[in-house]
Formats: sequence, C-alpha cells, structure tokens
Amino acid sequence: MFEYASVRTASKPWGSRDLRPWSEAGFGAVIGELWYERSVPSSQSPALLLKLLFTKQILSIQVHPDDVFAKAAGMKNGKTEAWYVLSADEGAQVAIGLNRSVTPHELRAAIDDGSIHGLLDWQTACAGDVFFIPAGTIHTIGAGLVIAEIQQRSDTTFRLFDGGSDRELHTEQALAVADLRPTRPQDKPRAITPERTVLTSCDFFVLERMRWAAGATWEIRTEKESWVLVVEGGATVGSMKAKRGDAFFSAGGRTSFTVGDSELVVLLAYAGDTGDVKMICDLGSQPSRWNAADPRQTDRTQSKPVASTPRSMQEMS
Repeated sequence: MFEYASVRTASKPWGSRDLRPWSEAGFGAVIGELWYERSVPSSQSPALLLKLLFTKQILSIQVHPDDVFAKAAGMKNGKTEAWYVLSADEGAQVAIGLNRSVTPHELRAAIDDGSIHGLLDWQTACAGDVFFIPAGTIHTIGAGLVIAEIQQRSDTTFRLFDGGSDRELHTEQALAVADLRPTRPQDKPRAITPERTVLTSCDFFVLERMRWAAGATWEIRTEKESWVLVVEGGATVGSMKAKRGDAFFSAGGRTSFTVGDSELVVLLAYAGDTGDVKMICDLGSQPSRWNAADPRQTDRTQSKPVASTPRSMQEMS
C-alpha cells in the first residue's frame, strides 16, 4: 500500500525562496532541496531517496563514491543517482562527466587554478530530460533548474570545486573515486506501454514516467520499495488526494490511482534493475470525483507532516 511521504526542507546557498508550484514549504527561506521520507518516523529507512532540487546558482563540482569504496570506508553504500528535469530556464545546463580523459595531476591542477569547469561535459537541460549519474561521475547542476532526483540513500559527497566559497573541499577522496574518462552515452528512454516509459535503469533502481488519461483508474502492485511523485494533474491514491509535488511510498501491496479531470503524469521509481511490466494494471475509466479545491482531503491515518531541517542536511552538497 502507498502512504503519503513527509517532506523535509534542506537549506542551501544555491536554493530558491519560492518552491511553487511544487511546494509551499519554507516560503521566503532559501531552500535548495525537498527530501521525501516515510511518514512514520519509526519506519525502516528505504534504500532509495527521492528529492527535489531548486537551483538559483550553480552547485559545487562533486563526485560520489561507489559501493566498494563506501563500504571499505565504513559507509553503508555508495551513491548512484538519476535526474528528471521538471522545469528549466532557457539555457540551463548540467555537467556530467569530463569532456576528455585526464590524469590525476591534470585534474588536480584544474581544481587549483579554477579551470575545472572547462573539463566538464556541459549539456543543455530542458523539461522532461533525464540524466543518469553513476557513482564516480564528476558532475554539477547549473542555475535555473527544478530537478527530481532518485538515488541510493547516501549523503556522501566529495567536493572538488565550490566557486571560491569557504566550504571544505575533499580533493584526495574525490581523486580516489572519480572516473577520469568521459562518460559513455546513456541509454535512451524506452516505452513499455503507451502509458509507461522507462527513463533509466541501473543495478539499484528503475525510473519510469507514466501518463494516464483523465478519469482513468489504474492500480500499482508493488512487491518492493517504490516511490511515486506527481508531476502534473491530480488523482485519488487509495483514499488520499494527490496533487503536483506530492509523493508516496510503498514497501509492497496494491493501491489504486483514480485520475482527476486532466491527464496525470507521475514518476515511478522502484528498487531493482529492470522494468517490471506486471506492476501496473488498467482498471478502466470512471467519472472523476477528484476535487482540486480540496487537495488535502485524506484518510485520517495518512497525514503529511513537514519536518524541520536537520543540521546535517544544511551542510551537504
């Protein structure tokens, strides 16, 4: 069964003061990230983390370790991630990997003299684009973007360059884990059905986009950890109301999604390495009873708390 995900805000120097239409949280404060978590604090932490990023400035140039390095250093796991662009200002860019192979000495020199930006493989980012960032890939996100990120649950970030800020860099750790070659081209999204598209997949998760027609009813059947994020439209999820920016978590079970008066677009992320064709079932169409004026009407057991920002989240990225 799906449950509402609670939301934590993370203050970032590169963040935004206005997160609408995705969230009303922290209006007026500089918020860089929204972290979706299970609603029950005592629940076991999921293996995956879903979050939204709001960038008004460029982020630090950074890299994350893989599982081998992380476990050798006493961490639970590394961090591979994927981004789905929700909105983008004209000309917004991301950088994923290097544009040529370099030696550790060359990379260190580029960090020291600030020319590392010229070594990155910059790509224009538009709404609907998806980017896959394996552990070990040097990367950054430019200004003017709202991004949904699914990742292995890890907060380990090694910063190589931070635009002259006084935040700590982790040059030695970064050099130890970074891939100093250009990244290989990522696989293109592929359609499973007319409604479902696998955007990207890896050893740790699958990320899909689903488009469901107004008034339709679908069922998601999960046997493993799954996340749903509403990107467009509204729906009734079981007995809960859902609107843009709402997220849901399931550890297993069946939940119906009855679409409102306009097309529903959601992201679905789940643990595993291949798309699960059987997890989505079309239950047909019915007249919509979803009421956009009452988006928070929900089961009393399914509250949507907004937690305060822990210090550790303020210091990351």
